[in-house]
Amino acid sequence: MERPPKKTKGDAAHAVVKAIASAVPTAGGPASILMETVFAPPLERRRQKWFEEVADAISVLQRKVSYLTPENLSKNEMFVTVALEATQVALRNHHEEKLRALKNAVSHSVLPGAPEDQIQLMYIRFIDELTPTHLVVLAVLNDPVRWMEKNHVQYPGWGMGGPSAVLEHCVPILRGRRELYVQVVRDLQGRGLVLQGQFLNVTMTGHGMVQRRTTDLGRAFLTFISDE
Repeated sequence: MERPPKKTKGDAAHAVVKAIASAVPTAGGPASILMETVFAPPLERRRQKWFEEVADAISVLQRKVSYLTPENLSKNEMFVTVALEATQVALRNHHEEKLRALKNAVSHSVLPGAPEDQIQLMYIRFIDELTPTHLVVLAVLNDPVRWMEKNHVQYPGWGMGGPSAVLEHCVPILRGRRELYVQVVRDLQGRGLVLQGQFLNVTMTGHGMVQRRTTDLGRAFLTFISDE
């Protein structure tokens, strides 16, 4: 008799994440018909794609960090909590930027030096509440020149102007939409991610236009949700 194939770390990671994803409750009662006919197919696709991507990310980490065994992951209450919270947010979203941020957050939650429990859950809430535009604006304001280099956007080398010109140059959806990006920055300031003050339209030197305007919390949040 042939022996069954031995499970790999990747198989184990998929099993752990699949168990977490299946713990998310589904609708019942009067809503069940609507759920089955309208929402069930796309919801199942999202669920399947989500836990596969997270499991793959954890498999990569397992090859680098020996203690990330399925047994240890299943006993890590913080990891399970973060993964469950992130799963519920992921199932409500189709934006790749937010799904990537959630996946990175789950992966980073098990690494040495991860933020304390409450901070991690706050970061998941931020991802849930903010739009992809908020996330890209935060990244631009964190380091405009590096963001342009990384995303292959030409650096004009401004002589004078305001940070609003930087945002409009880097984020096409914001061009000519001052009310929109002012509100986006206010949302980020309200969460303590961007420095306070009405700096967007203040005229300054080209050097001043590309200075960092994120807070310590904002930078830590970006690190937690980044691919790096």
